[in-house]
Formats: sequence, C-alpha cells, structure tokens
Amino acid sequence: MKKTNYGLIYTSFGAIFLLLFFVLPLIIILVFSFMKADVNAGVIPEFSLEAYKSLFRPDYGRALADTVIITCISAAIAIAVAIPCAYYMAVSRHQTFLLFLIIIPFWTNFLVRIFAWKAILEANGFLNLLLQRMGLVQEPVIFLYSRVAVIIVLAYTYLPFAILPLYSTIEKFDFSLLEAGRDLGCGHIEALFRIMLPNIRTGISTALVFVLIPIFGQYVIPELIGGGREGTFMLGQKIANSFFRERNWPVPSAFSSLMVGLTLMILLFLMNRHRFLKKRNKNEITPAASAGSGMES
Repeated sequence: MKKTNYGLIYTSFGAIFLLLFFVLPLIIILVFSFMKADVNAGVIPEFSLEAYKSLFRPDYGRALADTVIITCISAAIAIAVAIPCAYYMAVSRHQTFLLFLIIIPFWTNFLVRIFAWKAILEANGFLNLLLQRMGLVQEPVIFLYSRVAVIIVLAYTYLPFAILPLYSTIEKFDFSLLEAGRDLGCGHIEALFRIMLPNIRTGISTALVFVLIPIFGQYVIPELIGGGREGTFMLGQKIANSFFRERNWPVPSAFSSLMVGLTLMILLFLMNRHRFLKKRNKNEITPAASAGSGMES
C-alpha cells in the first residue's frame, strides 16, 4: 500500500501562501516599474524605463543619501548598545526576567511608543523639563524634527531585534576562553574584543540584517519624528509621496524593486561570508587535529 506523503501536503499550504502573498506582489511591483505612469493613477501597459531614469533626480539622490546615513548610524548605535546588553543577559542568573524586559515593548502598539517619544522630545516635553530643572538649559532645546531625534528613536525601536540574536549567540560562547585569555596577559576589555567578538560574528551579522533592512525601508518614524524636514527625509517617505501624492506608480515600484534587490544582495553576501568562514575554520582545525593525533602516536 502506497504511503501518503503528508509532509508535502503540509508544506504545500505554506508554499501557496508565500507564492500568493509574497512572490506574486513582488513580481507585480517589478512589472509596474517597467511601465509608463498614468496621469489618473495606475500604469499604462507600455514598456518604459522612465521610472528608473527618474531615480537619478537630485531629490531622490538626497533622500537616498539621508536614508543611508540615518540607517548606518542607527544600526551602529543599536548594535553597540545590544552587545553589552546581550553579554550581561548571557552571564546573568536572571536571564528569563531580562528576556521578559526585552520583549515587553512588543506588547505595546508601535504608534503609541512613537507618540510617547514625541512627548519626551517636544519643546515642553519631559526631556526639556528635566534639563531646565537641572539648570543645564534656560530655554527649551529643539530635539524633535531633527536627524538626531530620528536616529535615537530608530535605534531604540530596533534595539530588541539586535539584542535577541546576539544573546542567542553569546549564550553558546565558551566563557572559559576569556579566562584563558586573561591568564595569558589580556585585560578584560582586550579579551572581549580579541576573543569574544570574533566568535560571535554570526550573531552580529544576524543582528545587522534584522536592524538594517527594516530601518532602510522605514516610513512612520521619520514621518512623525522627523516631520519631513531636511536631513530626515527617507526613501520610505519618498515612495509614499510618489504613490499617494504624485500618483506615479512606476517610480515607487522601481524604488521598491531596487530595495528588494539590495536586500537580497546583502543577505547573499552575509550567507556566503558565513559559509566561507565556517569552511575556513574547519580547514584550520583539521590540520591541527591531525598534528595532535600524530604527536600522540
């Protein structure tokens, strides 16, 4: 009696779902990017490269430059804060409680947290009141609607996405290597940089992917915290404006296609790099193990 392949049946539902709601929309966006824009919104089914040519306009270049700068700085801050946090969680006796604290922000609405930051950073907000009470400033400081404010809120928002993969990697790290490094003359900080960081590269790469990709396409935070001011206008806002205000569908489709392509290139690079490093480490360990067994014999 022939057995039914239930595994194929179960996975087919997921495959159909991904095909309909992930692959098919991406194909539609890619096709739209090679069509002409209709003045009444939508597209005209005629092949055209005008959408890609318009990406070289100065305003799109400024939006791209601001996006890259804000994304890189925000991701760097998030990773720099996440590494010591994840390290402390990994060596702490209260790992469950600390994980609970990291997950708590996900229980609140995303927009509520953004408006809470607006209340903190505005002219009459908590931060200005605190600085005035401490006598550090006499007049309210303009924090809101600036690049610094956007970077701070982005780093805060995606900090948990950086902490969790780093914590998962550091937890598996052999901390006896740090003790061995200190026995050989390394200081505590030097041992962390020269021993631990190279061994948690996979966690850092994963955290970068989890942070860089969503920040690069962010729309809500720069819109509400940056207010569309100069230096805070990101590609997500440019895509939304082209789609809803200019009613030019091919241009945001071209932008989105390029962003998806760039994301895939980054993922492929990190995957190949991880595979290369893993293969190199394996090749380095094999001769050492062979030499050790030869000496024993």
